[in-house]
Amino acid sequence: MKGDVYYGKGIRELEGQYPDLYELVSDMNSTVWEGKILDYKTQKLIAIGITASRADPRATKKQIKSAIEVLGISKDEIVDVLRVVLLTSGMPAFSKSLQILNSVLETMD
Repeated sequence: MKGDVYYGKGIRELEGQYPDLYELVSDMNSTVWEGKILDYKTQKLIAIGITASRADPRATKKQIKSAIEVLGISKDEIVDVLRVVLLTSGMPAFSKSLQILNSVLETMD
């Protein structure tokens, strides 16, 4: 799922209208996901933690779903990340993210 997968609504619109900006975003995306030390799985877990801590339901759902589908990341691994969210961002962000995780898992069964 690396490469040209964008969760921002406006990024795809750049492709046709402003190809130079789209190329810039695409290059940045590729560079970020090809970390020097951390593997893609670790980076994806960090992305889940960031979106969950921001209490962004749309982005959290997409990050969790792709983590499970593409990387086979387990519920327990995601819950470990959400434990850190609980500590750093509080109960509302944790609770909402846990609900999102459970709803994603229900739709995948």
